Order: sequence, then C-alpha cells, then structure tokens
Amino acid sequence: MKTNTIFNIKTLAFFSFIWLFASCTNLDEVVLDEVLGEDASNPAGALAAAYDRLGDGTFVDHGGIFSLQEYTTDEAILPTRGSDWGDGGKWRDMHEFTWKSDNAIVVDNWNKLTNGITRSLTAIQSIEESSISEKKLFLAEAKGLLAYYLYTTLDLYGQAPYRDPMNPNAPLQILKADTQIDILIADVEALIPDLASMGEQRTHHGRFTKEAAYGLLSTMYLNRAVFKDRYNTASNFNFNEAAATGTGTDMDRVIYYTSLLINSGKYSLESDYFKNFARDNENGKELIFAISQKIDYIRNGSNSFAYVCMERNQRTSAANRGTNAACTTPEFFATWEGNHDDPRFQQKYQYGDGTWFMNDGTDVSVPATDIVPKSANLPWFHFNRGIQYGPQYGPILLASGSLEMTGNRIKVSPLYMEKSTTTRMDFTPSLTFKNPAQSVFAQNEINQGARIFKYEFDPEGGNGNSNVDIPLFRLGGIYIMRAEAYFRKGSTGLAMDDLNKLRTSRKRESLYGGVTGKPLTSIDQTILYKEIGFELYWELQRRPQMIRFGKFDLAGTAKPASEPFRRIFPIPQSTIDVTKEFKQNQGYN
Repeated sequence: MKTNTIFNIKTLAFFSFIWLFASCTNLDEVVLDEVLGEDASNPAGALAAAYDRLGDGTFVDHGGIFSLQEYTTDEAILPTRGSDWGDGGKWRDMHEFTWKSDNAIVVDNWNKLTNGITRSLTAIQSIEESSISEKKLFLAEAKGLLAYYLYTTLDLYGQAPYRDPMNPNAPLQILKADTQIDILIADVEALIPDLASMGEQRTHHGRFTKEAAYGLLSTMYLNRAVFKDRYNTASNFNFNEAAATGTGTDMDRVIYYTSLLINSGKYSLESDYFKNFARDNENGKELIFAISQKIDYIRNGSNSFAYVCMERNQRTSAANRGTNAACTTPEFFATWEGNHDDPRFQQKYQYGDGTWFMNDGTDVSVPATDIVPKSANLPWFHFNRGIQYGPQYGPILLASGSLEMTGNRIKVSPLYMEKSTTTRMDFTPSLTFKNPAQSVFAQNEINQGARIFKYEFDPEGGNGNSNVDIPLFRLGGIYIMRAEAYFRKGSTGLAMDDLNKLRTSRKRESLYGGVTGKPLTSIDQTILYKEIGFELYWELQRRPQMIRFGKFDLAGTAKPASEPFRRIFPIPQSTIDVTKEFKQNQGYN
C-alpha cells in the first residue's frame, strides 16, 4: 500500500472527500460559486481537494481526458463491439469526429476541468486568508494547479472560466486560448521562486513542484504557436516566434526548461521502459509530476488504462478480468514497422522460477507462487506488456470460480472471446468494419484490434483499482520535447542525440540478452513524429502532437478528413444556455 501522500495522511483523510460534486452546468451560479463545505476554509483541505480532482476519473480514466486526447487520434479507438460499448455512440463520436456540444464525454470532461478550476480558486482563497506557516508554498502549489487545469481546458475547449478568488463580487471572466497562453506562461514562471524543489519540504512527484512547473512551461511553449493560430488551415504554425517572456523563441524556451530537468540530476531514464507504468512505480526514476493513485484509507486509484484494452476472458486472477473496449488503429500499429525489437514495443514476463510467458502457443503452465496482494491467496497471472497482437493465451476460469491448474501451476490455454465463445481471441492489427465510416463490429468480430498493455494491470483491489501512479510529466517525455524543439530550430544533430539517448537507454528483457534499442542514423520529420509516438503512446499526448505536425485533420480508419474547427471541442450547450458570457466555438452550432 502506498504511503506517498500529498500531505499528512490524517489531514487528507479528514478533508479530501468532504466535497461531493454533481454534474454542474450553471457556471455562473454553481460551478464558480460552489459551496465546498465548511472545511474548505482549511487551507490544507482545500488544496488537497484541488489535487484530488487530478484523479477521481479526470486524468486517470479512459472516459476522462484520455478520451479527448487519445480516442480522437490514431493511437486509440473504442468501437462498438457487438452488444457492448454502444452507449448512444458517445465513444464512436470521438474517433468518427461526429461529436456535438451535447456529447456526454465532451460535457463530463468540461465539468471535471471547470471543477478543478473551482477547487484551485477555492484553495487560493483559503490559503490567502490563512496564517499557516506553509502559506507561501501552499499558495504557489494551488496557483500551479490552477494553471494546469486552465491550460488543459484551453487546450481542449479554447475557452475557460475564471473569477478572482479574492473578490466575491468579481465578474465571471471567459479566458481565450490565443491571448491567455502568454499570461499563463508568465504566471507559472512567477511561481517558481515560491515552489519547492522535488524532495524538499516533504514534496514528491504527486505535488506541484519547481520541476512540475518546468514541465508545464515546456509543454506550454511547445504548443504556444497552435494556441495562437488554432484554425490555421495549412497547419503552418510559427514555432519560432519570439518567446512570451525571456529571450529567444518558443523553442529556445522549451530547450531551456527541458534542459533544467534533464540536467538537474534528480531523474534518470529507466532501462526497463515499462517500469514507468508498473504498480510499484511510486519511486519511479522518471516521474516528475504524477497522480499518486493509492492513498491509504482515502480512495482507490483507477485501473482504467490497463483494464480498458484487456479482453473479458483475460484474467490476472480468478477475481479480475478486462473489459474488451479499446485498441489501437492500423495506422499507429504500422508506424512500428521495422521497430518491433524496440524495448518500448513489447515485453515478455518472467516468473520467479525462470518461466517466461511467451504467449505464442508454446506455454503449458506458469507457477502459481505469485499471490495477489491482500487477496484470499489468489494466484496471480502476469500478462505481457506493450502492444499485443495475434492469438492470445492465458488461464481459463472454471465453473468453480478458480483458475484452471495443472498440478500446482496455472495452466495456459488458447483463449476465446467471452461474448462470442467460438471466436478465437486473435487481436488483429487490422480493423475491418462493414461500414468503413463507422467503427462497429458484429458480435463475432469483437476480437479485432491490437491492444495496448502499457500500464500494468493491478489485481489487488478489483478490476477498477490500481496502485499505478499516472505520469503527467516524466523524463522520457522531457527528452522528446527537447528533441522536437531542437528539430524545429534546425538542430537536427542535437535532436537525434536526444532520441538516441532514449533509444539506447531502454533495454530488452533478459530473454533477448538485455540488448539496448538501436540508435537512429538519420532523422527527418517523419522519423521524429514516429519517435514521439514510440515514447509517449497512451499518455494523453497524441492529439496535441498530431495537431502540431498537421496530422490531426487527415482521414484514417473510421475517421473522415476533418476541418480545423475540430481541433478543439465545443462548449457544452448546457453551459451556454445558463452562462451567457460563453460563445460557442467556431464550427459548432
């Protein structure tokens, strides 16, 4: 059980969950004036509530920000699979680019993000009015969280609500991405002197530290050109505009802030890439700013990023299974051609007795000596990690409710789909929809799609719970940002150096001799684009990347060529109906 809590565990246990939020639509009268309870006046409690919004479905669930940043891209698609995942078409809308202002995913994520803004503003007010010894630090963290929520809202929706937290009569302001990005950058830079460096003042990667600020500033500068010219039809963004603050250009500032992180000595690249996404990653060497998923006695984390791809008959224990929802597209799978030996593509699991799970039909059994933590002695089956495709193998659940055994070992068998019992579990890289414009499978087609097993499935607390901390900024992504900035400045050699640092720092499992990834010998925009995907797939980064590279508007599997207005989402109509200050985004009715 993790103990790396945001604040003192007793403080969190008392304050974190006293706020219960309904789905708010009236921003003027509800969201920004929401009464959080009498204990919201406690600064530590109010700040804990602002942090808690990062979890609780927002950045840790596939229906949260993931849906907007990944299901709209080539990395992820959630088709209707027979009788499952229809849900009024809300999932397909994301990939088919048919979402409207009443789409449930669009509305729900708007409410979560504006609630994050509200909680941050409440925390700022509470801290400002207090006399606590940690006032300067807590205030800087609350403002850092506010900036993070505002940036994400502006990225996805182009607008965000704001009200001065110290003036109860202040009018509602509607912030616009193209003008607010420079203000946000200056605001975050101004926080740096008051923020703690990670490890100081009891901080860790679950707190907004100086290093988290550097990560956010790098991200804002990398995407600043898009914010300023969102509807550029040719996707010809000016990435080398003079920086909002300091000297040089946007890309110079990306290089500056990423270099502060790379050269800090606080982080190092994991040779085992998948350790970044393991259930015991709370002390991960790459994690700069992450969501601490398991907070003792308060809330359970989300297993969603692992659970969503695993099929229902893929079982880590007799008590756990997947849900057969999402997969990747043929387009993204194809980018890996010639790179299947990259340590980030796939990894096989080795048990303590030396048994490797090969998942190729040669496995007979694996040891039952690994036990699910805090279970009734349930044997733990480990699936391989990374991108999984082809016929799948694993344990079978017997009618008795236990896994099939051979002697004292878990038997490994060919697997079939739970809801189409004669259909072999064969994860095909291809997706063959009867109607190419609609991502709908018949019941006997629900096996299709290569699956992403990047995050370790944690069987400890049920299908929905997890100990895996979710990275928001990690060192691998920082190297990637710097490489892109170098490339856009014309420093291709330095860009390739950073990409090769990532490639050669990652090692394959000992089954393949622990060899490192192969270095690049050349680089161009296509190679750079692929490398970003190799390092950051499934980490809520793909949509901004595709927009920067002019790929987002292109046609793909079950996706038509789209207009630039689809680069942001509509403001929910329910919000516009009650908050007249909002005007609908271009292209939406």
